[in-house]
Amino acid sequence: MSSIKLYKPTGEAGGDVAFDDALLVLDRGGQAVKDVVVATMNARRAGTASTLSKGEVAGSNKKPWKQKGTGRARAGLRQSPVWRGGSVAFGPHPRSFETKINRKVYQLAFRHAFSARIQAGGVLAIESFDLADAKTKTLAVLFKKLGIMRGCLIVVDAPDAKLVRASRNIPKVAVVRAADVGVYDLVRYRTVLTTRAGLAALTARMAKKAEVAA
Repeated sequence: MSSIKLYKPTGEAGGDVAFDDALLVLDRGGQAVKDVVVATMNARRAGTASTLSKGEVAGSNKKPWKQKGTGRARAGLRQSPVWRGGSVAFGPHPRSFETKINRKVYQLAFRHAFSARIQAGGVLAIESFDLADAKTKTLAVLFKKLGIMRGCLIVVDAPDAKLVRASRNIPKVAVVRAADVGVYDLVRYRTVLTTRAGLAALTARMAKKAEVAA
């Protein structure tokens, strides 16, 4: 059984939470993680770059000058890419960069990414967040007690407006529901701080994916 450090809302140590090693996937899934991360980044690309081809540049098809006898290089049309104000040869056009990821590949990637975070000791659990004032300073003090210095991914089981408000001014900190945690989130943030209820939801996701994989 693997163990995850558990802390009280005040930041004091509260023991450990056991995590079933049977749910961990460490011997495979590295390529799946890479594929999912690349697909995620590709999906965020706008794909709106657009240039004009010869047929889209305004102008007639009249020859600028006659073919021979002028001493100049021959030219067929003013829309040519070699002319200033002409078209762009092989330029970009609006397109979608999205790539398809199979469901089982994504599930394997999630299990591997979360398993790697647990093995590296990058998953911390807290009983709950008691932020009565919803101030950034209060959350920053809690992070200091927990030894979190470079941001983290905060996982909760249900939306928490006070927690979101307290964390939005802290660099490299994101609050996400356990049901919405993605592979890219687990790769981007080295530390995952989850509530006890959020950890239970993540464990349920791992167990469900394990059943599907089996």
